[in-house]
Amino acid sequence: MLSVQQLHKSHRQGETRIDVLKGITLQVRDGETVAIVGASGGGKSTLLSMLSGVDRPDQGKIIINEQDTSAFDEDTWTRFRGQHYGIVFQQFHLIAHLTALENVNLALDILGRSDMKRAEKCLEEVGLSHRMHHRPSQLSGGEAQRVAIARALVVEPKILLADEPSGNLDQQTGEQVMQLLFDLVAKYRSTLVLVTHNIELAKRCERVLRLEGGLLTESRAA
Repeated sequence: MLSVQQLHKSHRQGETRIDVLKGITLQVRDGETVAIVGASGGGKSTLLSMLSGVDRPDQGKIIINEQDTSAFDEDTWTRFRGQHYGIVFQQFHLIAHLTALENVNLALDILGRSDMKRAEKCLEEVGLSHRMHHRPSQLSGGEAQRVAIARALVVEPKILLADEPSGNLDQQTGEQVMQLLFDLVAKYRSTLVLVTHNIELAKRCERVLRLEGGLLTESRAA
């Protein structure tokens, strides 16, 4: 499903070049759940940005479902991402003036597949049928993240990328939201790549990898 080959990425800070990713290699099977752990600033979010095509590597290849994305231009990546990916962020990233229902349907609308009934069903799956006409400012943090999960899964993505999805939630709410996320990943048979600082949460995945010093290794924490 997902193959990363010798991925390199660096940033410039003044005259200094900082190597963030130093030849990352990663294979993720169809339907597998993989967690990536590591210190803040260690490149975990950068790696997710590479995997989703939001940012581009300096070197290396990312192959998704046997398609080499190296030659994708921005428009091709945008279409491909919308068709194959769901992404859940720590900060929710909901559109403030849209209702929960409209936020979820937006993922379909961008693909020219607007379907309010489908969006309603996804909100029902995350337990928010009674909040679908509320705007983000009227939702709790846990509810907002549930809307974000529904938005990510409404396209039935092959790959779900989750960047610290419980990072802005209290422990109890975070555990409830993550249980929901894992349940829906199993239901939709999506491949999950999860970035988290929470080792206990990471252990719920089939594999735990550690990104440290720009290199990705199997984590003994698992």
